[in-house]
Amino acid sequence: MKYEKLAKDIIQNIGGKENVNSLTHCITRLRFKLKDASKANTDVLKNMDGVVTVVQSGGQYQIVIGNHVPEVYAEVAAAGGFQTASEETSDEKVGLLNRFIDIISGVFTPTLGVLSATGMIKGFTALFLSLGLLTSTSGTYQILNAIGDCLFYFFPIFLGYTSAKKFNANIFIGMGIGATLVYPTFSSITAAGQPLYTLFSGTVIESPVYLTFLGIPVILMSYSSSVIPIIISTYVSSKIESFFKKMIPSVVRTFLVPFFTLLVIVPLALIFIGPIATWAGQLLGAGTLSIYNLSPVIAGTLLGAFWQVFVIFGLHWGFVPIAINNMVVLKYDPILAGVFGASFAQTGVVLAILLKTRNIKLKSLSVPAFISGIFGVTEPAIYGITLPRKKPFILSCIAAAVGGGIIGIMGTKGYIMGGLGIFGIPSYISPGGIDSGFYGAIIGIIVSFVLGFLLMFFGGFKDDEVKAENKEGGRTDVLVKQETVISPLKGNVIALTEVKDEAFSTGALGKGVAIEPAEGKVYSPVDGVLTNVFPSGHAIGITSVNGVEILIHVGKDTVKLKGKYFTPKVKQGEHVKKGDLLLEFDMNAIKEAGFILTTPVIVANSGNYLDVIETEKKIISINEDLLTVVI
Repeated sequence: MKYEKLAKDIIQNIGGKENVNSLTHCITRLRFKLKDASKANTDVLKNMDGVVTVVQSGGQYQIVIGNHVPEVYAEVAAAGGFQTASEETSDEKVGLLNRFIDIISGVFTPTLGVLSATGMIKGFTALFLSLGLLTSTSGTYQILNAIGDCLFYFFPIFLGYTSAKKFNANIFIGMGIGATLVYPTFSSITAAGQPLYTLFSGTVIESPVYLTFLGIPVILMSYSSSVIPIIISTYVSSKIESFFKKMIPSVVRTFLVPFFTLLVIVPLALIFIGPIATWAGQLLGAGTLSIYNLSPVIAGTLLGAFWQVFVIFGLHWGFVPIAINNMVVLKYDPILAGVFGASFAQTGVVLAILLKTRNIKLKSLSVPAFISGIFGVTEPAIYGITLPRKKPFILSCIAAAVGGGIIGIMGTKGYIMGGLGIFGIPSYISPGGIDSGFYGAIIGIIVSFVLGFLLMFFGGFKDDEVKAENKEGGRTDVLVKQETVISPLKGNVIALTEVKDEAFSTGALGKGVAIEPAEGKVYSPVDGVLTNVFPSGHAIGITSVNGVEILIHVGKDTVKLKGKYFTPKVKQGEHVKKGDLLLEFDMNAIKEAGFILTTPVIVANSGNYLDVIETEKKIISINEDLLTVVI
């Protein structure tokens, strides 16, 4: 029950459990499929204790939790009853790319833990064999190899289960399709028998036929470890199952729906879907390899440079089926090899920050982020440390690009879907033993780590904090970075909670205060750039040079005036200094039109900062300190 309150707060701020279509999780994130994402209080969620950040990508609403996401997931699922949540179609329109990413993540995410675990076992078994610690005929090797192979060899069965769940179909039908695809009798037929005849002779898809079904030739293929055939077959099966559910009376539906569905889909999978999907997979493997072979260095450099960006938006899932398909078709994958150094680059940057910063809060964040990064989980480092500070994130991408280029030069390839971080090292051992590709992986991650560290350590790291005094004892033992926001108006200061607008009073839009203006002029509260000057003139958004986003909203519902009585003095995109006049408005005319002039001044991205401290003054003038943003 440790995360019970956090779970309830998350459910409340995603729009309630009735706004949730489905819920899954990966290593660090809760992945919601919401009916209406606009109902979620994103800023509130970002500012919660226990939440790192929120990302909306791939048709999913992703709440980044960190390493304890399984425990939080269990609490959220229990509190919301999401184990049996329906897979209704969201009202939100989802593009093809987002739909593809959503399907891939939904199918592969549940297998990720066991896939990494068995891959690690297989990788270390290969390492022990290469070092002569085991022989291929020993019982120890045979058992360890079986554990390492079990999931990947029977992958269609596992993916049949996860695909059926994703497509809202009978999971046991999905598993049945997968089991049929890897049925051992089919392998023995092709190994021992003579083909009846050959189809497509003389072409790249020449196929011997060993048996027929109702006179129709069946092209037997090896579906062990395959990905594409089972996912497509399960999707088609979900449509067939839905059809029979409508046709068959409910009293006999329990067994007749699976009966007819399996009778239709299995032959269809073996005769048409499986061969076509396999050929498509072979073409995909050959295509990605040909692109990689054009320039392994460029491919590795680009993948390394942008991999962490892909992770932020959840787009990295698009590479997973390609990598697995390559391992099935080519027996290796060079694509994901190029990104192996990315997590180490991120970790090297975090280590440099850990050693250089004097900020106690930042140090406390850096220690667990560094440890997680060593084991390949970089979301705490990305969202908690490097991305909010921009430069560290960019430097990590540069270091990862260099490491990826080295890995490309050395021709490094992955041979199994192994663990993350240091546990991924054995994945690059060739079945023939340790080769130059393996050494390339080692060199690549070392260079990525060291370069990330050096770039951050000697790259102009600025720990420009100021001392914050302990008011009780006058002690100065904590160092923080802060930015002061001066008042943009003259008037009386009131708390946000007193504002008659829930978007502001609840803090959903950010922390700050409100001002009852004494004159109709708005001045710039910071040095920065005008990121939003609304056409109606009633609101202005400005981003300071340090990235603090300030929103000044004159009055309630004054957007309805459509610019009447408002005279902007600046244009969007302009750079301004503290005290520059931004806007004039006719106070009397606005009041006579029936509108109140209470003006919230908030930090829109307050969730990115440790705190936003309001002034204690009740009456304020321009150029006087209004807010202190603690970074």
